[in-house]
Amino acid sequence: MLRLRLLSTVFTVETLAGTQAPPRGDWHALIRAPEGLTVVRDADADTAAGERWAGLYDADAGHGLDAPGLLASVIDPLAQAGVPVFAVSTYHADLVLVPEPRRGDAVVALAAAGHELVHAGGPFRLRPTSR
Repeated sequence: MLRLRLLSTVFTVETLAGTQAPPRGDWHALIRAPEGLTVVRDADADTAAGERWAGLYDADAGHGLDAPGLLASVIDPLAQAGVPVFAVSTYHADLVLVPEPRRGDAVVALAAAGHELVHAGGPFRLRPTSR
């Protein structure tokens, strides 16, 4: 199983229609598709609660592209717990976003699946949130 780091950054996921240019400023990921551009960036004070996402990242990143099933091992328990996800993959690891209000449910589901959850202060412990 994986050691997942719960990131202190709170993210937002935005979509820009058509062929709009990427936004100026800081962003974490840009994904262009026929429907438009998806932008993952830091949430700010004006970001609505329903648009805030908590991030999980492989604490031991560097597995490369030849390690099958790593993302599925994270996504599957979240799906079984009814926690929505948005995933962005890099060459070295995957950034998995869950709605911030469901962060507790995600931690419980991932721990039950055998993953270790950590943050800057050490192991992460949180009770599930009510839906």
